[in-house]
Amino acid sequence: MKLESKELIEGIKRLSKGKSVNLMEVCGTHTVAIARSGIREILPENVRLISGPGCPVCVTPQEYIDKAIYLSRQKDIIITTFGDLIRVPGTDSSLERERSLGADIRVVYSPAQSIDIAKQNTEKKVVFLAVGFETTIPTITGTLEMALRENIRNLHILCAHKVVPPALEVLAKSPDLNIDGFILPGHVSTIIGIKPYEFLARDHKKACVISGFAPTQILETILLLLNQIHTKQFSVLNQYTGTVDYDGNKRAMSSIKKFLEPVDSVWRGIGTIPSSGLRLRDEFSSFDIEVVVSIPLMKSKEPAGCRCGDVLKGKIYPSDCPLFGRVCTYENPVGACMVSSEGSCAAYYRFANRKNSQ
Repeated sequence: MKLESKELIEGIKRLSKGKSVNLMEVCGTHTVAIARSGIREILPENVRLISGPGCPVCVTPQEYIDKAIYLSRQKDIIITTFGDLIRVPGTDSSLERERSLGADIRVVYSPAQSIDIAKQNTEKKVVFLAVGFETTIPTITGTLEMALRENIRNLHILCAHKVVPPALEVLAKSPDLNIDGFILPGHVSTIIGIKPYEFLARDHKKACVISGFAPTQILETILLLLNQIHTKQFSVLNQYTGTVDYDGNKRAMSSIKKFLEPVDSVWRGIGTIPSSGLRLRDEFSSFDIEVVVSIPLMKSKEPAGCRCGDVLKGKIYPSDCPLFGRVCTYENPVGACMVSSEGSCAAYYRFANRKNSQ
């Protein structure tokens, strides 16, 4: 039987009484849903929700943005990208600025649109900016499959794919955060399933629940997490039933494994995490623009005063950054966390949740 919001909140208060609890949501869509619905404001003060590195645009390092800007300046290259990347500031420019200066940068809603652009511009290299977690990666490997079938040789990607579980291990081990439980991502879990998270409960004794996105689903997830913490019986529960199953989407995972292999990857604010990224396998290196084009070493640096990295690690709330809401706004972003629609800073700013609720 489904519980109503009032009953869920009462249950949360009862199970959390007398203890301080830190829960981290690691999905940008959850961050937005929590901010929009005001869930933080209705929870007991001793239940602290921390936003983690759940926004793929936000965790993409500055060097990648600078590489994309460099490529956009080449006359024989057309850049295709999802919209969120356009406004992310690089070290000395942005894709939005480069486009205003004449660069051929096109926002697409599906990677497959890049195939049509490549067909129409055979004299140019079409480079899709491949940024994302497991949710979107199969759409990109599917596009590469189409390009192989149709023998399209001028389509390439600049790859910055990341996978979620290795980052969760780093966060689970962090003594600074002292995380008691994870609100696990719904969309990513539809692809990878439940099994890849089991180490969090088994090895690190963390409460884990895969959650849906409606306010009542998130509240139910919090209650389930608190029950695990209360009973000290840790496991990976699935609140998002009917959408996520144990083994995930085997077809999507097979496509990922066909084209990509694990690699150490840099996460903005966190650093290098072993085996947390994906790169093209050698047999598909012709799709890799970094193989086709020699890109110079980037001397990238973060914007002065920006604490996006600490926000992504969950060390501070967006409102703790000295730039938040003053120099850095949704209309004039300084850091990546304010640019993306799924960024923590953007969620706090857009929904007027500027209170530091630590």
